[in-house]
Amino acid sequence: MKTAFKNKNILITGGVGSVGKEIINQILKFDPKIVRILDIDESREFELEHDLEQTLSANDFDKLRFFLGDIRDKERLKRAIEDINIIFHTAALKHVQSCEYNPFEAVKTNILGLQNLINVSIENEVEKVIFTSTDKAANPTNTMGATKLLGERLMISANYYKGKRKTIFSSVRFGNVLGSRGSVIPLWINQIKNGGPVTMTDLTMTRFVMSMKRAVELLFKSTQIAKGSEVFIFKMPAIRLNDLVEVVIEETAPKYKFNPRDIKIKTIGLKSGEKYYEELMTEEEVTRSLETEDMFIVFPQLKELVNKEYFRELGATEVHSSDYNSHKMSLLNKEEIKKVLYESKALS
Repeated sequence: MKTAFKNKNILITGGVGSVGKEIINQILKFDPKIVRILDIDESREFELEHDLEQTLSANDFDKLRFFLGDIRDKERLKRAIEDINIIFHTAALKHVQSCEYNPFEAVKTNILGLQNLINVSIENEVEKVIFTSTDKAANPTNTMGATKLLGERLMISANYYKGKRKTIFSSVRFGNVLGSRGSVIPLWINQIKNGGPVTMTDLTMTRFVMSMKRAVELLFKSTQIAKGSEVFIFKMPAIRLNDLVEVVIEETAPKYKFNPRDIKIKTIGLKSGEKYYEELMTEEEVTRSLETEDMFIVFPQLKELVNKEYFRELGATEVHSSDYNSHKMSLLNKEEIKKVLYESKALS
């Protein structure tokens, strides 16, 4: 890892988001030359710059460059990508319901914006571009998941038509990152602070979850080993939403001088585009995948781009099961959920 990022110029799109900020915090440990942060949110970028100036060493802060811009704007991307070696692409419209009501806005950012990034990266011969996807891309039932699936396919095809240019394009597929901006936990905490009720969609829903720190550690590992066209899917535990909300209430209510038993839970039903469970990958994807201790590696259907032997040399083996559905996996118990929440600083 030290050699993968040392003296490299790094670009993080969507850099003021939760994953983007964690990338900044962790990437500086590996002594990059420059870290550029591209985001469209002026206020949050200003706040992040101010916060980092207070918390980072002068040497680390001097490595940061803050760019205001939209990935839909190809000309702005050209300036942001000049002399960049590695790109972490986290910019996206990510809220399921917002994308359902504004589908073409999701297309413009998650698909057309990504294609802009791909084209400019090829033109500048960036070394590696890593696209952050979601488990909702497996058998998508909503607009956001569909755009992320197509994003993965765009990344695969970029390796096919880049010609002699050296850029490597790969994707990583996250689950629900606990403590991330826009997650349900801050909403629940605010509701508990006001005495409840806590609203949730359905008590039986299950989800794959991971801590922010773990997500970025595996993102870096994927970047290091990527050869192009892979979709890296992190192995992560599953939880039942009912257990999660009960842990949040039990841990949070006393902080605001409430008895956890007095905080009611109100079920409001599934929102547009939501489903009861998630899948890490489809049965079809299993047939063209390998696995390691901490991740699955899905290879493209385009046979010309498959390089399984390289990953076998790294210890990857055939996938042992085809059932990676959050409803059917063993679930974390409440004590295990509590541990992950505190590791993620979601309750601090």
